[in-house]
Amino acid sequence: MAHFFIDRPIFAWVIAIVIMLGGSLSISQLPLEQYPDIAPPTVKISATYTGASAKTVEDSVTQVIEQQMKGLDNLTYMSASSSSAGSASISLTFTAGTDPDVAQMQVQNKLQQAESRLPQSVQSEGLTVTKGGSDFLMIVALASDDPSVTGTQIGDYISTTLLDSISRIDGVGDVQTLGSGYAMRIWLDPALLEKYALMPSDISSALEAQNTEVSAGQLGALPAIKGQQLNATISARSKLQTVDEFRKVVVKSNSDGAVVLLGDVATLELGSESYDISTALNGKPAAAMGVQLAAGANALNVGKAVKAKLKEMEPFYPTEMQLKNVIAYDTTPFVSLSIEEVVKALGEAIVLVVLIMFLFLQSLRATLIPAITVPVVLLGTFGVLALFGYSINTLTMFAMVLAIGLLVDDAIVVVENVERLMGEGLSPVAATRQSMREISGALVGITLVLSAVFIPMAFFGGSTGIIYRQFSVTIVSAMVLSVLVAMTLTPALCATLLKARNGKGHGAQHGFFGWFNRTFERASAGYERWVGVVLRRWGRSLLLYGLVLVVMAVGYVSLATSFLPDEDQGILLAQIQLPVGATDSRTQAVIKQFEDYILQQPEVEAMISISGLGMGGNSQNTARAFIRLKDWSERGGSGQGAAAIAQRATLALSSIGDADAFVMQPPTVRGLGQSSGFDLQLKDLGGLGHDALVAAREQFLELARKDARLLGVRSNGLDDAPQLKVSIDDRKAGALSLSTSDINSTLATALGGTYVNDFLNQGRVKKVYVQGQASSRMQAADLDHWFVRNSNNEMVPFSSFASSTWGYGSPLLERYNGNASLEIVGDPAPGVSSGDAMAAVEAIVRQLPQGIGYEWTGQSYQLRLSGSQAPLLYGISVLFVFLCLAALYESWSVPFSVILVVPLGVIGAVLATRVAGLSNDVYFQVGLLTTVGLAAKNAILIVEFAKHLQEQGSSVIDATLVAVRQRLRPILMTSLAFMFGVLPLALSTGAGSAGRQAIGTGVLGGMFSATVLGIFFVPLFFVLIRGRFGRVRSANQSAPTGDA
Repeated sequence: MAHFFIDRPIFAWVIAIVIMLGGSLSISQLPLEQYPDIAPPTVKISATYTGASAKTVEDSVTQVIEQQMKGLDNLTYMSASSSSAGSASISLTFTAGTDPDVAQMQVQNKLQQAESRLPQSVQSEGLTVTKGGSDFLMIVALASDDPSVTGTQIGDYISTTLLDSISRIDGVGDVQTLGSGYAMRIWLDPALLEKYALMPSDISSALEAQNTEVSAGQLGALPAIKGQQLNATISARSKLQTVDEFRKVVVKSNSDGAVVLLGDVATLELGSESYDISTALNGKPAAAMGVQLAAGANALNVGKAVKAKLKEMEPFYPTEMQLKNVIAYDTTPFVSLSIEEVVKALGEAIVLVVLIMFLFLQSLRATLIPAITVPVVLLGTFGVLALFGYSINTLTMFAMVLAIGLLVDDAIVVVENVERLMGEGLSPVAATRQSMREISGALVGITLVLSAVFIPMAFFGGSTGIIYRQFSVTIVSAMVLSVLVAMTLTPALCATLLKARNGKGHGAQHGFFGWFNRTFERASAGYERWVGVVLRRWGRSLLLYGLVLVVMAVGYVSLATSFLPDEDQGILLAQIQLPVGATDSRTQAVIKQFEDYILQQPEVEAMISISGLGMGGNSQNTARAFIRLKDWSERGGSGQGAAAIAQRATLALSSIGDADAFVMQPPTVRGLGQSSGFDLQLKDLGGLGHDALVAAREQFLELARKDARLLGVRSNGLDDAPQLKVSIDDRKAGALSLSTSDINSTLATALGGTYVNDFLNQGRVKKVYVQGQASSRMQAADLDHWFVRNSNNEMVPFSSFASSTWGYGSPLLERYNGNASLEIVGDPAPGVSSGDAMAAVEAIVRQLPQGIGYEWTGQSYQLRLSGSQAPLLYGISVLFVFLCLAALYESWSVPFSVILVVPLGVIGAVLATRVAGLSNDVYFQVGLLTTVGLAAKNAILIVEFAKHLQEQGSSVIDATLVAVRQRLRPILMTSLAFMFGVLPLALSTGAGSAGRQAIGTGVLGGMFSATVLGIFFVPLFFVLIRGRFGRVRSANQSAPTGDA
């Protein structure tokens, strides 16, 4: 193949240009994102049961739905929560890589089977099934400088005007209003109802009858009488629109013309649809919307589109409200910056690699040849990514940086060998032909081995499998393209570009290069002597190798583990939890103190706080805040990283009265858990009941606070709260001729509030709610003010048939995989890895009573999965390498001399990671595999040559000594090129630097030790193994090393 292209250089160029064109065109088509869809797809079912307690919701809604969710493909876990606000939500998480649309469709089909068993009011409010993450891509807040503007006004403007246009943007999954719009609120007065002998249900039925649309057809509609001249549409009742129209609704009328209007028995106002949540931006009233990304959408494009849309709509904001947009929380700058930084590292890597090549080759022409292959192969790889439907993300870019060091290798090996042969007096064309005969086998071998290392990665499952696949596809396609270019374009360039050297060895004899060459010659002569010593004293050398194995094993086992390194994303989340039963006014006071502290921090740009919104459920004693930090360039100092700010704030805020405030970083990968750290579900497996589970949780939290390895361990749910239990004596009710349904509806409407139907407000459909006025539902005694009408038209007070008692109950019940559970989250203490923290948690769980179990969820579940996969991955990769080499060399013994080098690289990677204080995460695993491949590559270069010489009749020792001397230069060149290629990653700072350091450090250390130790041990293993097993075949039946 190579000889064909040596004679046709233009053909070789054409192929290269086509590859580059294909790649360049595909770059613009590739989506940009921070990570591919690593987070497993989730499908969420939400239902509302107005006014129901958590227990009621769990028994009548959550469990009914849960029992139907069986036979779903690829379901990994299911969690559910029922809250006393009457909402049920069930989250089903599927295996990574499942098609979210199919999953959603299956869930919808199963839900339909359960729907008929749900309470009527749940069915009428509607059940929603949504796919995609529950975390926000960005939060846009609207605040007003005018103090008279309320949050509800702003919330209504958002939900009527902005919400629709933002949610129609391509790639937006869902937009949540944080704040609330208007609704018609009808507050009933129990005394007036009693006076007119009315019940809440009479009000609801009057509204249903009079606030409705009637389709009354047309006058003169066909078939019409002959000669009809008139055709007009008839409009009868239509939906009510204003408070006045509602006041005039007739609720009771007598035959003598006396009427009772709605305004006579109730106060009406255009109020807030929900009073659960209130939002403040930097302390001022505001409303916000959280934008969630659709599955598979491009975060950067969506972020840009949302900002552009807001800019476009800003001139049309109502002037009297003086609104302004503030993006209070935004994950996109981090994405674009971290990609930019990797691209920068890519550029630096290319420059460093070219400099290293120039140092060794010492001629611009020779350096140009491998330098030309870099853009050809990189652009080609982008083309392959586009074919596979991948995106440009941090992982594929890391893989590109790793690939730079690998892809110049093939070209370097070719050029270096041609130069050496030209030094022996051959013309460029003859030297190129001879060289390709010698090294085609080695080139194919190297590519096979490096691909063999990375291909098994592509077949792993789970989130880690997706991460591995990004690397695997990118690196293998770069390797294959690189060997293709080394077989076509490189020989063509060598034959045309290189100048004959008239018999001199490597280049210059004077100046810097002269000094470098003389030093290098001396060093390689010394190296050859040392190899001789190693071969003679092979016993001691093997002892040293044994020591390396022990150090490597101990080091690897003692490395801390984590899933992905925590990144400083420029944003923080906070959660504030007050004691049970705390009211909204107490929560607001705590938020005020919290805001004062956070807004004084020099690193904080903006903060939005939302009271009533909890991680687990909405209630008056919880709040969340989203904090946006200043740009990375403005906080480069020590202690100004997001993690440090979060820890400082959590410690400083632990003194706020009786509230718990936690400030934490968002998770590294969107959609895996609510925050970084660990996430577990304590489960009641023995059917011990709610109280036993809560007791176990308290015991767990108590033990966790004493453990130095854990920090900020907290329960994500809500604690049990006081509850008033109303008992109805059915015998008395029967004696008083009351119907049970009237009693139930009166209780539900008066105290809980009922959604009746919809009305029109400024052309938009909004809801109508009926509820008792505030003063009639504040104390337990207020219940006696309500009356129910019996069949004799008498008004009977509640006190005659009902009694009430105080008790405790949970405002939020959680379930996990069908068992009652409580979610517990926390962070590892500074300097402790997630793996160690999880081990500490497992030890604590073992001390809990019998019947209490646990399961990891979110990011922790993925970490457990990836940890168990890693050893298998290494094993398969090494086996693959062995099999490829055995096939290549047609021998079972030679591959051993290559495989034995692998631990020499691993020890460097482990020690470097150890010294840098990093942990064994997914990036480290990828780095380790790269190291395995590179260590094997260096060995192949020596073994291939030594075997070739031995088959031509040299003794094993002589063949080995000549081979190491000849191959030292290309080995050092390729290794240095690779090490300098990853250096920018290992030394990086700024946005997303944690991931870059994690991958760069391991590979750098591994390559260093693999090269330094490998060049001595490979000859030793080769000689020992050939001496023990090798039958030297005569040259005429040697392994195929000629034209490949």
